[in-house]
Amino acid sequence: MNAKERIARRIGREFRSGHVVNLGIGLPTLVPRYLPEGIDITLQSENGFLGLGPLVGEPRPGVVNAGGQPCGLISGAAFFDSAMSFALIRGGHVDITVLGGLQVDEEGSLANWMVPGKMVPGMGGAMDLVTGARKVIVAMEHCTRDGEPRLVERCSLPLTARARVSMVVTELAVFTISHGEFVLQELAPDVAVDELRRKTQARFLVSPDLRAMPL
Repeated sequence: MNAKERIARRIGREFRSGHVVNLGIGLPTLVPRYLPEGIDITLQSENGFLGLGPLVGEPRPGVVNAGGQPCGLISGAAFFDSAMSFALIRGGHVDITVLGGLQVDEEGSLANWMVPGKMVPGMGGAMDLVTGARKVIVAMEHCTRDGEPRLVERCSLPLTARARVSMVVTELAVFTISHGEFVLQELAPDVAVDELRRKTQARFLVSPDLRAMPL
């Protein structure tokens, strides 16, 4: 099981039937593959869909998720303009958003849209999702390809939003954020706390109810 699959599997356990969920591009789009049996959610996409589903058969013109990937629609799905889509997001009607991240800091601030010196199209809907969704989960690998920690004391990259992240899931651990501190809730079975501290720039507390991360 690779790192991305491990992260997606764990996040799938956070959903309950009836949740309206928005998934960011990249790693978060893997999460629906790993929903527990019997969990039925509704996927919202900021480009104007409610009720996205898996692609079955040939792609339909214009039916794509926010990342431009062809997708399907479940029975009862709806499509609408961007004004309605963002009214749903800004109005607090999205239960959970799952977004990728470049950095998350101890305050729960997220940087996920710009690496200085690289061409980027813009922040997109992430700033609305982070401030409008009831719960914000960040799905990201624990360190960069160069081994630099992504969980930091303070974000050095441009922020998407300040103090809005509820949970961070990496291939090594699950953290919640409370009163300006990371709290380690789950640890992957093949990882020790001391190793995790070496790979995490941010300070974190260890929950008294620390448990093994289910895989």
